[in-house]
Amino acid sequence: QVQLVESGGGLVQPGGSLRLSCAASGFTFSSYSMTWHRQAPGKKRELVAFISGDGSITNYADSVKGRFAISRDNRKSTIYLQMNSLKPEDTAVYYCNRQYLFGYWGQGTQVTVSS
Repeated sequence: QVQLVESGGGLVQPGGSLRLSCAASGFTFSSYSMTWHRQAPGKKRELVAFISGDGSITNYADSVKGRFAISRDNRKSTIYLQMNSLKPEDTAVYYCNRQYLFGYWGQGTQVTVSS
């Protein structure tokens, strides 16, 4: 029973910061790469960030590179997305996911960047 529970979203002004969390359960957390995705209104879900199982490899979409940072705490079975210098175009529902997990998404967490 895989579970992914995102949290930490909210309303923030442009230039502000948020830290998202994703609590995972139902699998051996450290064995899997994890990802963050987002879906903005009227757009398809897109990959935002990737992190390998041990945290040694990270990758980011060009649109967030230099502003967002993905991390993980394997003891807590949790991944994070630190989002800085937020822009209105970052407004979306943010989801986490697991490598090789198909057909399952958590509830997501809403991030709204607006003045």
